[in-house]
Amino acid sequence: MAQYVFNPITLQYEVREEPRYARPLRAILIVLSVAGLCMLYFWLFTSVLGWDLPKTARLKKENAMWQSKIALAERQMDICEETLRGIEERDDFVYRSIFGLNVIPDEVKEAKTDPGADPLTARLNALTKRAYVQTMALDEVYGIAIDAGDMVSHIPAVPPILPKQGSYRMASPFGYRTDPVYGGTRFHAGQDFAADVGYPVYVTGDGVVEKVSYGFTGYGNEIIIDHGFGYKTRYAHLSRIDVAKGMKVLRGDQIGAIGKTGKATGPHLHYEVIYRGNAINPYSYMNLDMTVEEYIAMITRRREESGPKTKSTLELLKGHGR
Repeated sequence: MAQYVFNPITLQYEVREEPRYARPLRAILIVLSVAGLCMLYFWLFTSVLGWDLPKTARLKKENAMWQSKIALAERQMDICEETLRGIEERDDFVYRSIFGLNVIPDEVKEAKTDPGADPLTARLNALTKRAYVQTMALDEVYGIAIDAGDMVSHIPAVPPILPKQGSYRMASPFGYRTDPVYGGTRFHAGQDFAADVGYPVYVTGDGVVEKVSYGFTGYGNEIIIDHGFGYKTRYAHLSRIDVAKGMKVLRGDQIGAIGKTGKATGPHLHYEVIYRGNAINPYSYMNLDMTVEEYIAMITRRREESGPKTKSTLELLKGHGR
């Protein structure tokens, strides 16, 4: 490419031919210069000034924002977990204990962990599962609490027989004793009432007949009543059973009569109070010093609260000097 250059000596423009490689070389030099300036710019930002590149700085800013949001979410979950833990403890050791309900097992509360889930998502899933289970547990307690007014009538709080002096005697008590049949020391889970065969046996609290069985060994003819609120009662060695499985009974209903069926050396009623699966001393749940009149008044009042008197209650009133 021709180039015109001014000659100051001749005061004329002269034609100067430029080498063919000059233009490409110039382009290469320009590119190298720009690259060098860019490298110098990066070096000054990163090494000398210690700054981040614009894109890196933007990404770091976004990452810091998300880390802040995650930290806030974790703190909120800490608060939720602590609050939920307090609710679970009150439910397990206060509410459920009052109404005789079993504690919710930990394995029911725990959520299945997804191996591919990140820690925050796994923690949130676990918290959601625990909250759902606790909601269902409190709904159960609420349903029981609605009927809590009847709790007093459900607890087995009277003797299983009419406490008429001279008509019965207290036999083997609750606790360890010498087994009357096999010998040796054995735990006796109930209280025995010795009386004549046919002496009426009454249910000691409102409930539902859970079990009726007839046998020649062990408890012999027995009845188990589920009173709710964690309570059950057992009536064993009966000569007669007047109820069937699934029947609802109210305190004072006659459910059978004393006998000597099963492993019994004489006619008596074996009576147990069971709370949340454990046998407890029935003597703590009855007042054998009350008079027949007080006993009948208590039973009658319960019958009047629940409706018309049943045949068993009328027999109770007629058959013992009333």
